[in-house]
Amino acid sequence: MEAKKTGRIRIIGLRLTGDEYGVLESRWQKSTVKKLSEFVRRVLFGKVVTVKTRNASLDDFMAELVLLKKELNAIGVNFNQATHRLHTLDYLPQMEHWLVGWEHDKEVLFGQISAIKEQLSKVEEQWLQ
Repeated sequence: MEAKKTGRIRIIGLRLTGDEYGVLESRWQKSTVKKLSEFVRRVLFGKVVTVKTRNASLDDFMAELVLLKKELNAIGVNFNQATHRLHTLDYLPQMEHWLVGWEHDKEVLFGQISAIKEQLSKVEEQWLQ
């Protein structure tokens, strides 16, 4: 396939200081434009440049949710292992021991659920302000 010709035959040489280039590069990195040359053309000719923005509170919330997801996953694995162990028990003393472990896992699970509720309440308060 033949590449589409843009008709761009003129080259402009431009010298920048390290700081100036750093500012230019950081603005380009924050935009959705893939190539630096395209970014410079858009700015130079006053065309629209779409800039990516990050919501810091949402980033913090997502980090908390990732941690909570890992904790809940670990608790779920432990709970599944405990249930599997229950199915292999042969007599009453083993079952009593399993019930003690199960109660502990249940308390940890409910604690994590409470932590999730607290985090969601905090996020709700931030978003409703």
